[in-house]
Amino acid sequence: MVAERSAQRLPRLALLLFCAAYVLPGLFGRDPWRNADLSAFGFMASIAQGSAPWWQPAIAGIPAEGGPLPYWVGAAAIQALPFADAAFAARLPYALMLVLVLVLVWYSSFHLARTDAAQPVAFAFGGEAQAVDYARSLADGALLALIASLGLLQLGHETTPELLQLLAVSLYLYGLAAAPYRPSKSRWAILGALPILAASGAPAVALALSLIGAWLCRRSRYLEVRSLTLWLLASGCLAAMSAWEFNAWAWRIKGELDLDQLLRTLNLLAWFCWPVWPMALWTLWRWRAHWQGRHILLPLIAALIPLLTSILMGGSDRALLLSLPALAVLASFALPTLQRGIAAAMDWFSVFFFSAWTLLFWLHYISMHLGVPRTPMTNLRRLGLGEEFEPRFSALALVLAVLATAAWIALVRWRTARHQHALWKSLVLPAGGVALCWLLIMTLLLPPLDFIRSNGPLVERLRAHLPQNANCVAAPDQSLATLASLQFQGRWRVDAQHSLQNTRCSHALQSNSQEIPSGWSVVAAVSRPSDKSGGFLVLKRP
Repeated sequence: MVAERSAQRLPRLALLLFCAAYVLPGLFGRDPWRNADLSAFGFMASIAQGSAPWWQPAIAGIPAEGGPLPYWVGAAAIQALPFADAAFAARLPYALMLVLVLVLVWYSSFHLARTDAAQPVAFAFGGEAQAVDYARSLADGALLALIASLGLLQLGHETTPELLQLLAVSLYLYGLAAAPYRPSKSRWAILGALPILAASGAPAVALALSLIGAWLCRRSRYLEVRSLTLWLLASGCLAAMSAWEFNAWAWRIKGELDLDQLLRTLNLLAWFCWPVWPMALWTLWRWRAHWQGRHILLPLIAALIPLLTSILMGGSDRALLLSLPALAVLASFALPTLQRGIAAAMDWFSVFFFSAWTLLFWLHYISMHLGVPRTPMTNLRRLGLGEEFEPRFSALALVLAVLATAAWIALVRWRTARHQHALWKSLVLPAGGVALCWLLIMTLLLPPLDFIRSNGPLVERLRAHLPQNANCVAAPDQSLATLASLQFQGRWRVDAQHSLQNTRCSHALQSNSQEIPSGWSVVAAVSRPSDKSGGFLVLKRP
């Protein structure tokens, strides 16, 4: 039973500020980070700059695996914004994808909460929550649960194919959830979601979602949902055709399923899906008598397929990412039944955990610019900054960080000063804490983090030994991220297809653990500032 006062919605301005504080930090002022973020940008830049065809993105001649659709999006953005930095231009449509994921999760939870089986029990003398108000309140909770998910924090802000896959899965979830109320929109959502998912590198997941979704629709009591069965099968056929045409089929199952691998996956699940996984389990327990209802069964199956895929892929966090929208929706249905003690524990854990991290970030920032206390900056230099890093001050970053910290203090005071009745109250502090920490990292600590995570310092060290007018630089057996840095940050022409014995390049780059081939001499040994061991050798033909 849910009282009318508990079904109040989160103020729209506050909800928009939550989303802005989560999406916008990290969009500006940074280089692509190793490894997947940088290599994906390299494929996009290769298309945009004409060094690789649209149909086959490649870095230094090494083709991309999976479908090319994610790289087309980034390349089109780079070409559409020639006046902007290429990395920022490629990142912009992916930020819009993250916004769409948040919107689709909100509407998926909203439509599922409107079904009869999901509605709370009416009071004997009235005063219960109205259906639409109840659905809005749960939808706000689902959005906050997704923002609070730790696994989405970094991967959701990268420029990688997995974010387009996440959008496709969210679109699929919305299509099935909204079918009884928005049949036309649902059909188009389903028809587009699975081909996009397959063309982004996850065709097997797309086919599994197609077949299981068709089974779910076939057994539904809603006529509009049953009519969606053929659309799901058609979408699955389009997904298979697009994967075949884009050569996106690949065998990614790693090894055999054993106890050690299962334990590693459970460990990944424990932190990656926090706090939605315990709330999802609570939902399954409290709604166990209604588990066949579409508001439980649909998100449950949509979460289990990526989870099974992650296990089969050896505990892949990027496969597990696709389960977060469904888990967030499932977690929202725990809110009406969440006991006060559990909610209080979540609140106080969030207050202490995120406040401690906030204090730590501010101490490192003060140490970086004022030198007091000395220990935090000393630890940063030991971790990888070295002596090359010079802190740079940004007044805008400082103002944003101060405002975010003040907003966190106000949020904590609001939540703990009096008893709140809104259903989503238990997720305000977890979501606010994640958004706060991400904003502080991307403002106060962005310069040192960018220095450590990007390949920019490596490229600057290489410039002293690799002439800009070299005919080309041979770099066989190097990672895609390193090749992308050489080609699109260093502006060298790179040959990664030929061995050092067969290349025509005048200079070369190889790992210092490899033997120096005959006919080459060592110019210098270069490493990233953050590398404690390993590095590269710059070679030249005598």
